[in-house]
Amino acid sequence: MRPKNPDYAVETNRILSKAPFISDLGIQPVHFEPGKCETKLKLVPRHLQQDGFVHAAVLSAMADHTAGAAASTLIGQDEIILTAEYKINFFKAAKGKTLTCTATVLKPGRRLIVTESEIYCDNAGKNEMVSKAMVTLAVVSHHP
Repeated sequence: MRPKNPDYAVETNRILSKAPFISDLGIQPVHFEPGKCETKLKLVPRHLQQDGFVHAAVLSAMADHTAGAAASTLIGQDEIILTAEYKINFFKAAKGKTLTCTATVLKPGRRLIVTESEIYCDNAGKNEMVSKAMVTLAVVSHHP
């Protein structure tokens, strides 16, 4: 996949480091390249629901934001990404030490970009897929 902006890393780094909610959750960038992004989250008690499993909202936010970062690698210099729709499946209750999310652009359209996010949970050295999301992102003109 080819980025429209040769300096795509500037926008992708902005998305990964400047979103207050994502920073508050503790989601960290691991790697990105055109059409792909990987993030990681070290799990702490505030990420859990009442029975000790990772809260669905944490998984959803991670899948959505990582997808947005993957999509941002392909947009133009005067464009931003906004989520238009997403659907997430939870395959297994997540409990462990870390989450890793990998997002891949499936369809890089001019106005809509479709991505897939997979989240894996590391529990005692066993890395299992716990959720998968399909995320549609709108490409929006942005003039600061």
